[in-house]
Amino acid sequence: MEKAVASKSMTARKLRDRFPAVKSLIRSWQLYVLLALPLLYLVVFRYVPMYGAQIAFKKFVITKGIWESEWVGLQHFIRFLNHPKFQEVLGNTIVLSLYQLAATFPLPIMLALGLNYVGSKWYKKTVQMVTYAPHFISVVVMSGIIIQFLSPSTGAVNNLLRLVGIEPINFLAKAEWFSSIYVWSDVWQNMGFACIIYLAALASIDPGLHEAAVVDGASKLRRLWHIDLPGILPIAIIILILNMGNILDLGFEKALLLQNNLNLRSSEIIDTYVYKIGLTSAVQNFDYAAAIGLFKNAIAMILLVSVNQAARRYGQSSLW
Repeated sequence: MEKAVASKSMTARKLRDRFPAVKSLIRSWQLYVLLALPLLYLVVFRYVPMYGAQIAFKKFVITKGIWESEWVGLQHFIRFLNHPKFQEVLGNTIVLSLYQLAATFPLPIMLALGLNYVGSKWYKKTVQMVTYAPHFISVVVMSGIIIQFLSPSTGAVNNLLRLVGIEPINFLAKAEWFSSIYVWSDVWQNMGFACIIYLAALASIDPGLHEAAVVDGASKLRRLWHIDLPGILPIAIIILILNMGNILDLGFEKALLLQNNLNLRSSEIIDTYVYKIGLTSAVQNFDYAAAIGLFKNAIAMILLVSVNQAARRYGQSSLW
């Protein structure tokens, strides 16, 4: 019995010596157990569904199934590119995405930098709570709040306009207002939550750098520019790269809830178009909707790789 146990221990020792990865696995097995569940989630809900993406290249018939459906190649992609609504849908998506990126990326950084220099802990915590709390409001409730606030008859915004002698404006009935309503409501809802990671990055900066700068007579603005911004720049670059990868992935819920026939000219984006084509139309074109979604993801992948390569070329942090 003792010889068998000794033999097993010798075998394990030889494996650890020959394969460093096995040694690491044995030493940190608890961490790999923790990793197993999220890895299983990714496999089941992210990678396995990729099997169904092939319907984008087929004339999908439910009774035949995915494998038996006729292969049509790039027919659905060509149909989308030649569709009269292609330029409008793609243009609205790009404009809204770039507008949202331009507003939601720098503002959390500015908020974090401002809070970092606030002396009063009570005031700092109050501002954090006020800006952080809206993140937990659901998209449906947020859309309802926006509709109520902007109502031309009873909305708080139009009531204020009446007080200063301005005629009420039906904001959601005007296509030119949709992008601003969508983006700035998103800024209000998520800016406080987004700045948390920047506050964590600022907290990790060596206090000795600030002490040395104060001794040298540097002002707060100089310390912010030469210490704080370089300190959070790697995190900011990583977040920018991730945002570029999701630049066309606006989600259809909020846009669909705020959408109506009067603002459809600027509110129809790829996600809402796919939702309508794939699920709510009289003839459910699952294959056509899948092709549009795959087209959007291909563009996002190109943007993600391009921005990551640009970050590497200029010596900044990158995903790989």
